Amino acid sequence: MSGPPCGPARSLETLGNFSGWQISTEKLLPHFSWTVKQQCVDLLAEGLWEELLDDEQPDITIMDWFEDSRLDVCVYELHVWLLAADRQTVIRQYHAAPRPSPRGPGGRWCQVSHVFKRYGPGVRFVHFLHKSKNRLGSEGFRRTRVTDSSVSVQLQT
Repeated sequence: MSGPPCGPARSLETLGNFSGWQISTEKLLPHFSWTVKQQCVDLLAEGLWEELLDDEQPDITIMDWFEDSRLDVCVYELHVWLLAADRQTVIRQYHAAPRPSPRGPGGRWCQVSHVFKRYGPGVRFVHFLHKSKNRLGSEGFRRTRVTDSSVSVQLQT
């Protein structure tokens, strides 16, 4: 597994397909920044219906993978909100800022996941936001990679 891209900072859009994602940068002093990627998934537009979400409340699983880039103690954060139809009212939420063990080699991939169960009626949107840390140092610009982000709904049979 090779390290993250080094050299001059490149736009994420040049590194892959990020359609549907809103991408921004949060500057941290003096040499760090967060790349913030987020999107709001409309569950009704994805083929689910109100009665199913309200009555059956199928499990909603969030999954993401991030690289243990060793750029800092915390290189990744995940924030997820289950929202009502107004996209403002939070019904449930989950936040994680895992810190991989400093033992072993860097560059390993770490999975973060959470299952929302019995969340109550009214959920219509899943707002998914993750942050990955970047560092600008003498070796150039390095970023923590994130991949295979997913939101899935499990219907019980």
